[in-house]
Amino acid sequence: MTAVLGRGTCGGHVTLLFTVEDMDEDPIKQGSLGAGLCLNDGAEAIARGELGDYALEVKLLDGNGDSKMFQQVLDLLSEEISAISDYSWEIAIRNKLPSSQGFGMSAAGAIAAASAFQRALGLPHEESFRRSLAIAHMVERQNSTGLGDVTALAAGGVERRLSPGSPYSGPDLLTGPGRSEGWTESIPVVLAWRANPGRHTSEYIDDDGWKQSITEAGRKQMEKLSEGSWNSSRWGELLDSAEVFSKQSGLSDDASRSELVDIGKNVSLRAGLKTDTSVLLCMLGESIAIVPRDLSKEISLENLLSELTAEGLDVTLTQLGPLS
Repeated sequence: MTAVLGRGTCGGHVTLLFTVEDMDEDPIKQGSLGAGLCLNDGAEAIARGELGDYALEVKLLDGNGDSKMFQQVLDLLSEEISAISDYSWEIAIRNKLPSSQGFGMSAAGAIAAASAFQRALGLPHEESFRRSLAIAHMVERQNSTGLGDVTALAAGGVERRLSPGSPYSGPDLLTGPGRSEGWTESIPVVLAWRANPGRHTSEYIDDDGWKQSITEAGRKQMEKLSEGSWNSSRWGELLDSAEVFSKQSGLSDDASRSELVDIGKNVSLRAGLKTDTSVLLCMLGESIAIVPRDLSKEISLENLLSELTAEGLDVTLTQLGPLS
């Protein structure tokens, strides 16, 4: 029996500041304002289907991810594409970054999987991409695993989210309530995290106290970041806003995150890069991102990797992702 095959990929996303906008009963309109970094590394999905009884087998190639999420993706796809239900499916998922560490991997995995299923059926790229984003947003809201990662990834690069909600919706997938913008350059990003995941995202975004402190802090920063053109001239402003947000929201003092920032700063100091780098919290993991502060100055961040590993952290070097 002839099988159909499709591949999908999607980079991860680091939220640097955000708000919680979930009061609307319609999950399509739920999301966040905020800003962050879309990454080159993320999730890869390979889908294989054979005509037969509708079913799904999930293979997590690195043991990293949530199998249930991919069934949700497939079920939502089957509601829009009747041919999905004519196949028995397998999907293999490879994540280049860990889950539950603030790297947007649930969104990346859902987008990659939805793209792979649709490409297996030969659907056009642009249509598949938009539907993948819409479905991934719904899955994120169903599971309380994220608010704005999907809308951020719809822009790519260094993104700002100007209105909450899904980036695409409706039968024609033309637009959605969510609106984001991005710009990109060749920027290295060091990610470092504790081996054991911290709190689940839902413990913050579903908690009234955290929602209030996060949203108040996020809106203050977005009042400034939402104005004017969005390009590389705003880089320093974004870094400063991210640091202020982490303190005003209270997140830098929760789950020993301040200790992670101190480790990153000390490692940068030992490497002679203290004034050349910014150490930022990744929301909402127990993780940090270290990036160049001055984009006009070329610096190497590779020396930080061994130093961070010696501090007991897992670490990787990636790049800012392209525009979507």
